[in-house]
Amino acid sequence: MAIVGASLAGLAAVRALRRQSFAGEIVVVGAEPHLPYDRPPLSKDFLTGAVTVTDLALTHDGEDLGADWRLGVTATGFDPRTRAVHLDTGEVIRADGVVIATGARARPIEHLGVHTLRTLDDALALREALKQTGRLVVIGAGFIGAEVASSARKLGWDVTVVESLPTPLAGQLGTEMGEIVSRLHGDHGVRLLTGLPVTGLTGTDRIEAVELADGTRLPADLVVAGIGAIPNVEWLESAGGLAAATSVPGVVATGDCTGSQHWTFALEHPATAVAELLGTDPPVTKPPYFWSDQYGVMIQFAGHHAPGDTVRIVEGDPERRSFLAVYERDGQPSAVLGLNQPKLFTRWRRQLRSAPQEA
Repeated sequence: MAIVGASLAGLAAVRALRRQSFAGEIVVVGAEPHLPYDRPPLSKDFLTGAVTVTDLALTHDGEDLGADWRLGVTATGFDPRTRAVHLDTGEVIRADGVVIATGARARPIEHLGVHTLRTLDDALALREALKQTGRLVVIGAGFIGAEVASSARKLGWDVTVVESLPTPLAGQLGTEMGEIVSRLHGDHGVRLLTGLPVTGLTGTDRIEAVELADGTRLPADLVVAGIGAIPNVEWLESAGGLAAATSVPGVVATGDCTGSQHWTFALEHPATAVAELLGTDPPVTKPPYFWSDQYGVMIQFAGHHAPGDTVRIVEGDPERRSFLAVYERDGQPSAVLGLNQPKLFTRWRRQLRSAPQEA
């Protein structure tokens, strides 16, 4: 088996192969030079220095997976007819089965002094930049942007978050809950500007300001862009693209390269992909789940939110930023959102597993 991608999804695929009794050779190709590590802390405790690089490791000494890790090596092409993976070293790996788990990269803004946060190396560079204090502008109020803003504020930075949409997180949580969660910024002295696209960046030797569509000029000593991710699938163009490659028997895809950007999907879905390769029974599919830590508040969400869902508060008070909200569709729970309600959230999440869910 060849697994292209050596992050969480790639590691989960290796583990799933061994759990499902595959005893053959496994080759794992990874573009980064690091063994698999945990990404969620990169925007939180790692930036503030609460955890180290060692703490991020997802593999441990006592685990013998019997895999051949090819790190710092990039896949450049794929022939689905022979299941041959071409590498930038000139090597070609031919396999009986291929798991595509090449993940995604941060969407960049090319300007000196603008950081993105996706990889360990990104986080190391940003953590170094945050050792000083000053004025930080975060472009994008999604979860990565919000977490970076929270971490920087904790480190003493003056923080402004800019979001082009009218309501942050509306796509994930709905307009009502997105607006409530985004109030966390103001609670902690972070300015949030919404409905204002960025039109320019100024500065030559260093970043000086961020310019907005309404003419506002935000002075900045540092800028972090959290404006989405781009799936790493260009190397599959010779195979006709991701969909064409995975339509071939013996080839599956999993993780962020498929368009899902949730940690739990990268952890759990590889077992389903491997079951398809091996012809074994797939595990039970669970509703999507993700979480975020912002300003000391644990935000948890599970299920499928869709326009038209009704939302009701079943416990707590949104004004106190501690509550549990249930989304309902056709009289059935479709999703659940919790802020600092971990026990109650877990109980409602279990109910979702037995409720009808969208694919």
